[in-house]
Amino acid sequence: MRNTLSTLCENFIENRETIKATFRWESTELYSICAALFTDKRQKADANKMIYCRDIFKSQVGLFSNFRGTIKLVMICMMAIDSKPEQKLKRTLDAYSVLKGHFFSSEYLPLTSMIISDLVSSDRYNNIAERTRHIYKLMKDAHPFLTSSEDSVFAALLAISDLTDEQIVMETKCCYDFLKPEFFSRDAVQSLSHVLALGEGKAEDKCRKTIALFNSLKEKGYRYGKNEELATLGVLAMLPADSDSVINDVIEVDNYLSAQKGYGLFGIDKKQRLMHAGMLVASDYIDNPNNLTMGSAAIGATISLIVAQQAAMCAVIAASSVSASSSSSS
Repeated sequence: MRNTLSTLCENFIENRETIKATFRWESTELYSICAALFTDKRQKADANKMIYCRDIFKSQVGLFSNFRGTIKLVMICMMAIDSKPEQKLKRTLDAYSVLKGHFFSSEYLPLTSMIISDLVSSDRYNNIAERTRHIYKLMKDAHPFLTSSEDSVFAALLAISDLTDEQIVMETKCCYDFLKPEFFSRDAVQSLSHVLALGEGKAEDKCRKTIALFNSLKEKGYRYGKNEELATLGVLAMLPADSDSVINDVIEVDNYLSAQKGYGLFGIDKKQRLMHAGMLVASDYIDNPNNLTMGSAAIGATISLIVAQQAAMCAVIAASSVSASSSSSS
């Protein structure tokens, strides 16, 4: 395993253990996702700063607010990653107040607000909120039974992109229709289609590469998940890199994770572990242009991949929060 990827893996495990020790009663899925957030930014999780951010969060957010939902740990960690967490939360609350004028309240709207406040200036909040609502409506029109509140996150990322509304509709539809026969979960296919829409290249090419990666891993004895895991597979498929190299990297990282605490026989299942491996590999490629097959398209694609990786992370966060809600109610 190359040095950059090995370091990333070690930091991921260290971050996961730090977060777990600091917040003991959260879901296992969220520990890994929060660890990936820190690792993706090349930061070490700091227990004192996370507690500090938790206290700020509690002081600024009402007891019955949607901010207190199952993804509150994600937002606390996103605050801790920022050099000015108080300002980050203020920007998030400002964006949230704008979004509430366009969406019904849900626990996903705070996450959407935090992402918007990260990616655009405050003078654009209203325009982005309006476009997010419009794109969400297009999603709902295309798939009324599949589209729900968690898709507002994808709608926001697409709204921030340079794609026109027509391109978004065409890209996502083409990807969805192409991928639907291949995978069981239509919800997961819709999320994957949204991620692929953010990347450069022809829709069919991106879909074919995604399917090829899935099948190649399966042939080597690594069964990639067909649910929320698919969004990360889409990011891997869009890497302007040699597919065999990407697959070998994913397998190396998966083998490393399998020997770590929490990933063994009674830990996180193999499909989620493979997804975590994919997230780390994608992060390493995106952060290291030397790993990419560089060309005029590759440089531009790197920018799209950063957004796509965020979208993939959002898919996992949304799925993790649903899992946590189901566990707490059972």
